[in-house]
Amino acid sequence: MIRVEVVQLLVSPAHRYAGRPADGPSPGPDDERVESVEVRRHLGLVGDRYYARPAHRDASVTLMAEENLPRAIAPWADLRHTRRNVLLRGVDVDALVGATVELDCGSGPVRFAVNRPARPCAWMDATLGPGAQRALRGGGGVRCTPLSDGILTVGGAAFRVVPADDDGPAGG
Repeated sequence: MIRVEVVQLLVSPAHRYAGRPADGPSPGPDDERVESVEVRRHLGLVGDRYYARPAHRDASVTLMAEENLPRAIAPWADLRHTRRNVLLRGVDVDALVGATVELDCGSGPVRFAVNRPARPCAWMDATLGPGAQRALRGGGGVRCTPLSDGILTVGGAAFRVVPADDDGPAGG
């Protein structure tokens, strides 16, 4: 286990980045950041735009490392701009594709299958500034499937990569 920080959580009922980036984001709530969120096994984050959508079940939750935000381009960058769900400080999530991980914010571990990279799109240049898409290549976060139910909250957390033979209580 390593200690990490859940810096931000974003749960958005709306697809804000649809159409052409030059036209700007679609309307939606001013701030979709939350202090806590319920995670449901194989469904995603309750209230999020990808929750229980069959086409997104293997990628319903996106984790991102705060250290990869393009601060040189946009010092104010956060989840509202990248449209990722969980911003973590202290772990290189982009290096964990293919792994199973657990995040425990204090109410028990929530397990995720880290399936694939979350590739940055042209919207990053529109919302963060020119060069952001390129700056996020290889560091845009990872798309995950939740393998257990639980609660994530902003603040300190324990993080671990689950060994392949571990089918413990958070297993799925």
